Amino acid sequence: MQKYDAIVVGAGLAGLVATAEIADAGKKVLLLDQEPEASLGGQAWWSFGGLFLVDTPEQRRLGIKDSKELAWQDWLGTAGFDREEDEDYWGKKWAEAYVDFAAGEKRSWLYNMGVRFFPVVGWAERGGYLAEGHGNSVPRFHVVWGTGPGVVAPFEKRVREHMKNGLVDYRPRHRIDQLLTQDGAVVGVSGAILEESSAKRGEDSSRVEVEEFTFEAESVLVSSGGIGANFDLIRQNWPSRLGQAPKRMISGVPAHVDGRMLAITEKAGGRIVNRDRMWHYTEGLKNWNPVWSNHGIRILPGPSSIWLDARGQRLPAPNFPGFDTLGTLETIQKTGFDYSWFILTKKIIQKEFALSGSEQNPDLTGKSIKQVIGRATAGIPGPVKAFMEKGEDFVISDTLEELVKGMNQLTGENYIQYEEIERQLKARDREIENKFTKDLQITALRGARNYIGDKLIRVAPPHKILDPSNGPLIAVRLNIVSRKTLGGLQTNLDGSVLNESGNVIPGLYAAGEVSGFGGGGVHGYRSMEGTFLGGCLFSGRQAGRAIGRK
Repeated sequence: MQKYDAIVVGAGLAGLVATAEIADAGKKVLLLDQEPEASLGGQAWWSFGGLFLVDTPEQRRLGIKDSKELAWQDWLGTAGFDREEDEDYWGKKWAEAYVDFAAGEKRSWLYNMGVRFFPVVGWAERGGYLAEGHGNSVPRFHVVWGTGPGVVAPFEKRVREHMKNGLVDYRPRHRIDQLLTQDGAVVGVSGAILEESSAKRGEDSSRVEVEEFTFEAESVLVSSGGIGANFDLIRQNWPSRLGQAPKRMISGVPAHVDGRMLAITEKAGGRIVNRDRMWHYTEGLKNWNPVWSNHGIRILPGPSSIWLDARGQRLPAPNFPGFDTLGTLETIQKTGFDYSWFILTKKIIQKEFALSGSEQNPDLTGKSIKQVIGRATAGIPGPVKAFMEKGEDFVISDTLEELVKGMNQLTGENYIQYEEIERQLKARDREIENKFTKDLQITALRGARNYIGDKLIRVAPPHKILDPSNGPLIAVRLNIVSRKTLGGLQTNLDGSVLNESGNVIPGLYAAGEVSGFGGGGVHGYRSMEGTFLGGCLFSGRQAGRAIGRK
């Protein structure tokens, strides 16, 4: 049997980063993944490519004053760590190390590998609470030029170079079924080779087994992702604080994000913490052109759309678009329905609607300056327009009465009452008359336009929803779209997996989403966005370098 220095389970971003770092140290790595080679890079390839960075040249050019101290204040207010003696112990240490990384060498490390950033920094998860509460005090969402594929590319390049020089042996269609242990240490893996598959990137692939395998190594690193496509596991771990688990969800990740390796690693002695922490989006659209089963796309909304529950009641402050993902998820789930609505105008959708995902942003993914400039000047973005025309979640009308009728037809219910919607929209529109207002959403969107990035490309000028000159009116049904696991395998700062006693399991490491992006939950209860890809980068680097030093 061929012996390796390290085995990496999962060829997503964290696995690629770790593999590159281990091989850079001159060690021989076996990289295994259950999917075909077409899916190399995993979920990261599909992402919008946003990274959380602190005090960057991009921020400073836009007049943003950021600091490590402000970022750490925001992180603590967002995470809400409250299990610090146990489940949050290592997560908080990882968080502090990650904020140091994001304010330190993260940008230069990536820049030296050829990664570049879109010049306008995005303002995700704005919070809407007090200074020490949830959210980003300033814009920190740096979109990589080339989106998700642009993040994956430098690490794929490094891994492929090591494949050529013989230090990396990459084997797709190898599914791990067991971690092999000996005297309390993990010494290898066993599993099944799956039949060849012509499935394209992200598509569901066959699970037919054709052969068994066993490999041994001094170190095994698990980087197999979370549970986002496993709705049974999501519902099983759903916390009561977020209301009832959704009966109906759409999937923001491919079917292979199944959580299998969590149970397999737990069986080998690894400790899973913070199972009840998860991250799902509330602004999901059913993809009219799906790649994987039940494919959901998330809207990245600006702050102006009017957010209503399933019965047509405006959501309370600060449940505004782009402010507090889990706060809004809790509010929606406690209505007893698993969907909600946006009502907006053509003026809003032109400026404020983007769709998450590399394939939904061909200008940024394709690094086309001409197309990016066109996005700012050409009206409704092409991918958004395609959803308006072909997606099942949009209703468009010149009159409010017809819009409400269409909303009820879409759901097959008569929950939306025209008089109620008209009353709420007229009340909101009256608040536009002055430059000051008691409506906190209007205050927030006016405040957003004080940031030049939002004013230029992200936030529409405040206007009356019911003024026909701003129309047509648009209603969008918003579904719950599954996405991330925030808890996971508890690890120390080297990425070593711990057991129930808090001791290191010799030979076993974890990185990426399977480890809660570090420590079993670097985010605590909530994410500040741009920290999922970043968590894969940092945890993969930490674990890879630790294995490389052995």
